[in-house]
Amino acid sequence: MPVAVVIDSTAYLPPELVHAHRLTVVPLTVVLNGAEGLEGVETQPADATLALSARRVTATTSRPAPEQFARTYRRLLDEGADGIVSVHISATLSGTVEAARLAAADFDGRVEVVDSRSTGMGLGFPAIAAATAAEAGVDLAGVRDAALTAVARTTVWFYVDTLEFLRRGGRINAAEALLGTALSVKPIMHMPDGTIVLREKVRTASRGVARLVDLAVEAAGDDDVDLGVHHLAAPQRAEALLVALTGRLGDRLHDTYVSEAGAVVAAHAGPGLACVVVHRRPEG
Repeated sequence: MPVAVVIDSTAYLPPELVHAHRLTVVPLTVVLNGAEGLEGVETQPADATLALSARRVTATTSRPAPEQFARTYRRLLDEGADGIVSVHISATLSGTVEAARLAAADFDGRVEVVDSRSTGMGLGFPAIAAATAAEAGVDLAGVRDAALTAVARTTVWFYVDTLEFLRRGGRINAAEALLGTALSVKPIMHMPDGTIVLREKVRTASRGVARLVDLAVEAAGDDDVDLGVHHLAAPQRAEALLVALTGRLGDRLHDTYVSEAGAVVAAHAGPGLACVVVHRRPEG
């Protein structure tokens, strides 16, 4: 049996893609106003959007327990997997990678854990690369390397209506949040080395979408690319991004994936999120 690939629920891959690549998803937990649920199983994006629209809301997230990963790894190995590559949300955003590594330590080198240094399709593209290598019969080290190569070739840009949710969740500091809210400007963020950083500020949501397009084209360079587009309660923004990028990138654009971000990202980014993930395809 090929090497198995495990991801967490923050990849936000379309279900048909998860099925096609035989990916195993381990969900994070979301707590909205005291109600706890597994992301994508018990808590959906609409639940987070509704909760976050209230004037007073508490929203927290938590990683899967190491035991949850251990049960998943054991089951896959018992079913005949030659090994496992486990690809997860950035370690600076969540303790998920740490939990996966704690679990992997008990499997004598048969489980490799990869920090995607991102989330959404920033995690999804490395997972697809790993799964594609596994389907081709590549060994454990090769599947891990395929994921790492994709991590290095993937760039994430995103727009949020306010930095308040990121500040509450501790993903940015208060000073950055203040800069982002001054004069009602709109922030554009990116994730160098897995950390959320304020890149620049724009005046309107439409300008934010336009800048995401410019930045994504810049990230693509001269390469052929795949795109991931995410939104949260903002499908029109996602559609505008995809239309504009399709026009700008032309025949260099290959696979595109559009999905709504889930409850974990919603809890920290808030409604109105628009995100573009650029994966530069390896040559050849």
